[in-house]
Amino acid sequence: MFNKFICVGNLVKTPELRYTGQGTPVCNMTVAVNSKVKSGDEYKDEVFYMDTIIWGKQGESCSQYLDKGHQVLVEGRLQTRSWEKDGQKHYKTECVAATVKFLGKKDDNQSQDSGSETF
Repeated sequence: MFNKFICVGNLVKTPELRYTGQGTPVCNMTVAVNSKVKSGDEYKDEVFYMDTIIWGKQGESCSQYLDKGHQVLVEGRLQTRSWEKDGQKHYKTECVAATVKFLGKKDDNQSQDSGSETF
């Protein structure tokens, strides 16, 4: 079995940091990934939103240094959680990040290779 997810996108809001009952940091953020999809003879822009979870010190770094609009490269694995609410089963697929690379702000004119950091 192979489960690997890689994407480059922009944060749609400021990452949210919280701590588990045992004191482990966990950061949640949503990455918007743009792509072009062919529809008939023309291409349409399509946006996919990936909820992402970052554990530990890397999550603290994301919370400290990233903000809405920052571009990131996320590498990790996909997981699907399920829960029941009001008698209905709900599912959510999200990325559990192994690596988050900071690529800069959406409106930066910098090269993506210069000034990037990995945490």
